[in-house]
Amino acid sequence: MPTVSRRLFLAFLLACVALACHAEEPATSGAFVLHKMANAIGRETYSIQTSGDTYTLTSHFLFTDRGTKVPLETTFTAHTKSMSPVSYAAKGQASRLSAMDDKVNVGGPSVTIIRSGKTETVSPTRPWFITDGYSPVAMQEQMMRWWLSHGKPAQFTVYPAKASVHIAPAENVTVDGATLHGYTVNGLIWGQECLWLDAAQNLIALVSTDAEFDHFEAVREPYQSNLAGFIGAGVRADLAALAQLSASARTSPAHRLAITGATLEDSTGAPAVKDSVILIEDGIITAAGPRSQLRIPSDATLLDASGKYAIPGLWDMHAHYEQVEWGPIYLAAGVTTVRDVGNEFDFIRTLHDELDRKQNPAIGPHLEFAGVIDGRGAISMGATLADTPEEAVQWVEKYKAAGARQIKIYSSVKPEVVKAICAAAHARGMTVTGHIPEGMTAIEGVNDGMDQINHLPYAMSYFTRAVLGPDGKPDRTKPAIEELDGPRAHDLISTLQLHHTVLDPTVALFETFLNTKPLNQIEPGVDHLPAQLHEALDSPPATGDHAALADARWKATLDTLRNLHAAGIPFVAGTDQAIPGYSLHRELEVYVEAGLTPLEALQAATIIAARAAGAEKESGTLEPGKRGDVLLLNADPLADIHNTRKVWRTVAAGAVYEPAPLWKSVGFLP
Repeated sequence: MPTVSRRLFLAFLLACVALACHAEEPATSGAFVLHKMANAIGRETYSIQTSGDTYTLTSHFLFTDRGTKVPLETTFTAHTKSMSPVSYAAKGQASRLSAMDDKVNVGGPSVTIIRSGKTETVSPTRPWFITDGYSPVAMQEQMMRWWLSHGKPAQFTVYPAKASVHIAPAENVTVDGATLHGYTVNGLIWGQECLWLDAAQNLIALVSTDAEFDHFEAVREPYQSNLAGFIGAGVRADLAALAQLSASARTSPAHRLAITGATLEDSTGAPAVKDSVILIEDGIITAAGPRSQLRIPSDATLLDASGKYAIPGLWDMHAHYEQVEWGPIYLAAGVTTVRDVGNEFDFIRTLHDELDRKQNPAIGPHLEFAGVIDGRGAISMGATLADTPEEAVQWVEKYKAAGARQIKIYSSVKPEVVKAICAAAHARGMTVTGHIPEGMTAIEGVNDGMDQINHLPYAMSYFTRAVLGPDGKPDRTKPAIEELDGPRAHDLISTLQLHHTVLDPTVALFETFLNTKPLNQIEPGVDHLPAQLHEALDSPPATGDHAALADARWKATLDTLRNLHAAGIPFVAGTDQAIPGYSLHRELEVYVEAGLTPLEALQAATIIAARAAGAEKESGTLEPGKRGDVLLLNADPLADIHNTRKVWRTVAAGAVYEPAPLWKSVGFLP
């Protein structure tokens, strides 16, 4: 922790911050360091000027995300005594891909909103304030000061989004003997944020997500060295708030649980067992088989699943557990284990520990994680960077100590560092997955030691050939030519076979970019999303020439999957987020469309996934000794893979969850 003394006073002078740790008055200017994935990528400065009975806040917000600048200029005017808004304007970007040009003007009892080129006038629902998402940070500070000065209303509306916001006390943080008061904020973004104020109501730190649903943090400059502590405290605070929202969905695990009457499909390939019994004791399966052959202990809690189908709880092998709200989503969808493949170190370590607690674990699936390592460069992401073999080994050791079973290589890692990562991981009993870095090929990555590859396009390039234009460069206006039986395809397949490489295709994600009809016709789950997620994720269908290119690309995707499967290359099912809670089911459906049987598709999300994660002795089938993770379905998934969507109950380590309350707890429609 930093010492509050001359160094803070110097920082005050240099940054023009009218605040020290024990300021008695709210600051009228300041600066925040902006972070993505715990990596400092920008800065926000703000100032407040008073004129008559109003004041005006001006904010300059700018960060650079993977080579793209994200600027936002904001002006907010309000009445000095009441903090009642007068006007608001925000122009710039909320993310790399989302422009913002919003205006709000207050005229008597009405509010005029100009957003996305559309104008509307509304009568605001009281109490109300103006705040437009996660940025700028200074506006969140204004919101908190308004809330505190107006008696901490239980709920209020924010414009222009017309969202309902709830604020609650959360875990405090102590810095140099001073208490920073924590709060969770629900509804300003999808899910929860956590922030801390000092005694003078100055916002010191914010732990949130940005408009791309990636980790975002802002820390007032003198407190920059405390970032890791704020991230950890934010996870714990958000999990505590979430537990209250989702409590009605969970039946606490019994010492002994007996699931009776279901048709047992254990994912081993053995014949289905009708009228089965699955016994779970202290979260572990002790028996699974025909009712006629098993004795049910007299003290067991009974769960009658007659007419249902029991399969192992599913794995999502390409998760980015960016927010604690993903926990209820996964469980509602039947996912009892996730492999996170790229997250903030302090966030994922804290979340892993909280979900893994034996007593009163947090609401969510079992979590495995692959620690991400990137290299420094124009498109690098996060703070876990390695440009030398020595730096790589340090990160591998740090992730191993934190509980990771894998390392994930990201896109800017140098070839010589790839070798070092793989060697260091293998020496410590870990495996390596990830992207194929810029300048390398999939074959080179595998030969250098990568055990698994994320995303099918790294393999697709061996099965297609771009059409060249007159300049000799690829013509992106024409679909690539498929060469499914060419020498390059054979080279890749033989390399993957030799090294027993596992692929994590994430094809359902790419389908959301290549849709040529409304997305809800492909993935009906999109209609169940909260408003903020629906707006961000419901991509419109391609038309005209773009549709022809999309159709050709999708055909090549299915053909590549089909050929790789025919060659015996194992797949594991993952989503890379996509449509939360639904895309894992779509991933399995696409596998069947590409030629896998329903059982083979299910195994990609059960036993093959567990084996690829090094957890086959703990999970992946319904057998004695495995975790008590059971998905109970209303229809037979081996008859129709679409039936994995028909979740009746999810059992995770012996705790029974009902889907509908879980969906509702995070704003989804059941």
